[in-house]
Amino acid sequence: MKLHTIDTGFFKLDGGAMFGVVPKALWQKTNPADANNLCTWAMRCLLIEDGNRLILVDTGIGNKQDEKFFSHYYLHGDATMDSSLAAKGFHRDDITDVFLTHLHFDHVGGAVARDGEKLLPAFKNATYWSNPQHWDWAVNPNDREKASFLKDNILPIQQSGQLKFIDAVDGVSFTDDISIRFAYGHTDAMMLPLINYKGKQVLYIADLLPSVGHLPLPYVMAYDMFPLKTLTERKAYWNEAVEKEYILYLEHDPLNECCTLQQTEKGIKVKDIFRLDEL
Repeated sequence: MKLHTIDTGFFKLDGGAMFGVVPKALWQKTNPADANNLCTWAMRCLLIEDGNRLILVDTGIGNKQDEKFFSHYYLHGDATMDSSLAAKGFHRDDITDVFLTHLHFDHVGGAVARDGEKLLPAFKNATYWSNPQHWDWAVNPNDREKASFLKDNILPIQQSGQLKFIDAVDGVSFTDDISIRFAYGHTDAMMLPLINYKGKQVLYIADLLPSVGHLPLPYVMAYDMFPLKTLTERKAYWNEAVEKEYILYLEHDPLNECCTLQQTEKGIKVKDIFRLDEL
């Protein structure tokens, strides 16, 4: 097995929304905001070479939405899905599986591409993976979250016949070396791949830990649907990550790809920060 970082560029979101009830005087120390109170975030995907399968975890925001939509998010950076795949010697047509942690636009937008008037799977040879509980949540969204679930990103996957579901059971196997963990606070049934890699366990932490600046337990995003559930989940996952020495792969941290955690007298803190290719 080989793991590859796939960068798809950066975008900006409101710092207050990203840190919820935490005062700006605290969060800006780790995630400084611009004059409009916007912070920069990565859209860092993961490519897994596993036998004859080439598995892509999440797809970034894509490029099919209109100018008005993208004007809210200030996309920047040189990396794209295609350029990052090419740098690893691959093409999007090589992807056999697209694993979607959840269906918010910054995670699934790149899963569907515009071809003239048609919306088609961007990875034509891939099986797309979600779970029935989250899929139903996304296609029948609540009023608070529906702006994050764009039908153009979601329905064409099902219409293509390329969609399959994973049972929403914590610890379910995806491959021999990948099991799926679940979290329910950010959105319903978000999936977190746990990967056995080089004798270590790598947890793709998705939006449970957007950046190392979010490590303190109360630093819960205002975007989370069930913040008290997130708080409980974060405490449990942080303790598990310390006990089992997980490597946490960070999807949105603009600077840091991976980290490990440690227990200290002042609670759980970051132990080491490093790049995936340093493993």
